[in-house]
Amino acid sequence: MKVHQISLFVENKPGHIAAPARLLAQEGVDIRALYLADTQQYGILRIIVSDWEKAARTLEAHGFVVKVTEVLAILVTDRPGGLADVLGTLDGTGINIEYMYAFSDVRGDEAILIFRFADPDAAIARLQAAGIKLMASKELLKQ
Repeated sequence: MKVHQISLFVENKPGHIAAPARLLAQEGVDIRALYLADTQQYGILRIIVSDWEKAARTLEAHGFVVKVTEVLAILVTDRPGGLADVLGTLDGTGINIEYMYAFSDVRGDEAILIFRFADPDAAIARLQAAGIKLMASKELLKQ
């Protein structure tokens, strides 16, 4: 149920995000989701790709600082309140969300929420008990 995400540390300068995108394209690695957080001096580019191992090797070989983390992908109906429903299942559990981002699923009227939890195993147990659908990597990466 866990999905591998790659985080890259990039300088906050024009053109610095284009380089990893080009490298992955040259290697045939598809970027399925991304999130960019920035500060004045650097940014953290978080990506979910079609082949995380190949992407990590390629980026590291070209001097990028790469960190691989496990996140959860949660499928929700794309409607007002979808996120609130998921968050409500975590109320009172003490499960901490480190960060999250979302994207719409082009296959229908669903959205995919990406969560980084401090304790992903506890989150998996709670979400599954509440009947919330977690996506496996293969399902998430379907075209």
